[in-house]
Amino acid sequence: MKIDSGTTAWMLAATALVLLMTPGLAFFYGGMTRAKSVLNMMMMSFVSIITVSIAWALYGHSLAFGTNGSELLNRFVGGLEAVGLQSLVDTATKDDGTGMPSLVFSAFQLTFAIITVALISGAIADRAKFGAWVVFSIVWATVVYFPVAHWVWGGGWLTQLGIEDFAGGTVVHVNAGAAGLALALVIGKRSGWRKDPMRPHNLTLVLLGVGLLWFGWFGFNAGSELAVDGTAGLAFMNTQLATAVAAGAWILVEKLRDGHSTTLGVASGAVAGLVAITPACGFVDPWAAMVIGAIAGAACAYAVGLKYKLGYDDSLDVVGVHLVGGAIGAISLGFFAAYPFLDPQAPGLFYGGGLTQLGRQILGPVVVGIYSFVLAWIIGKIIDKTMGFRVTEEDEVTGIDITTHAETGYDLGSVHASGVAASLNGPVPSVAKKVDA
Repeated sequence: MKIDSGTTAWMLAATALVLLMTPGLAFFYGGMTRAKSVLNMMMMSFVSIITVSIAWALYGHSLAFGTNGSELLNRFVGGLEAVGLQSLVDTATKDDGTGMPSLVFSAFQLTFAIITVALISGAIADRAKFGAWVVFSIVWATVVYFPVAHWVWGGGWLTQLGIEDFAGGTVVHVNAGAAGLALALVIGKRSGWRKDPMRPHNLTLVLLGVGLLWFGWFGFNAGSELAVDGTAGLAFMNTQLATAVAAGAWILVEKLRDGHSTTLGVASGAVAGLVAITPACGFVDPWAAMVIGAIAGAACAYAVGLKYKLGYDDSLDVVGVHLVGGAIGAISLGFFAAYPFLDPQAPGLFYGGGLTQLGRQILGPVVVGIYSFVLAWIIGKIIDKTMGFRVTEEDEVTGIDITTHAETGYDLGSVHASGVAASLNGPVPSVAKKVDA
């Protein structure tokens, strides 16, 4: 089939937008940590680009989207016909009528795999060994993400059941959230958790990060249509509406509950909305997208507090935002789906579909969540027992940036030196304050 230049141009742009989301996540997560671990947190996102890209090229695409195998095998994992991606070079375009080069589709899907792995890191901020994280990122992507992507998007058994997931509520967010919970339990709580202040050290970085995520998410959601058409436009608009409403709902909850709305709240609410609309953006009407955003923004604002009640240290609220928000978005399709386009998908309950699709949409997050949690826990335990997954308490208290990377996020030496020099020439107002690390 002849290459469609319009579709190809859009998908190249969408791929770049989704890749930009991982550096955006690095800023978002980095600002939410303490100053002494900002670089390590950002490095965990950036190294995911390295490890997942290599694994994807070698075998990941094949496991997620390959079809060269027995019918039974292909229900759970793809074949290995695209090892090294050479076969995609030889196949000019996909055979689905989009006119898109196969390599462009593969690159687009690669960016999803990258950010899914990076999302997990927020649950274990401040205390994970960098080398252990590198190993985990490769193994988890191999045994969890690639097969789950095949189940839902590659023609696997959840596809055959009729599960709807337009852009990754189940594949990306429930998957990452469940893995984050497992790792938080394996590694344990941060030293001083609930005793020492562990506030975000740089909210300007948080807002910058969420801005990049919001921008890139249009490629994430609208690009998942794999075409330039009305559904892509619907996904684009629904993404904007749900995110705006969710951000508003979160800060409204803060105002009513705490008496004030916060910048961290508006950033977290926006991410909750982006997460929740991801599986639904191409299937629902705009009014439903706003309802989904409102539910997700309010629910996730309360869900982030579960860690204090249940006693697990999810450092950056991966569970409360991604696991809960992804599940809300996936299950919402059982009520609001208006435009199913794959057999045997059905409309939601409010559009005459009965309970059929609702049952499917509950099954998807439950199965993927359990699978991801169990495998992440096993992988984490093996790494912890062999090479160790957690830094020493001394390194954690000192700061993982300096002990692991021999760097600091902020060089304050010149500021202090200038202050000392000035004091020798006369009294000057003191501007240096102790930084809460």
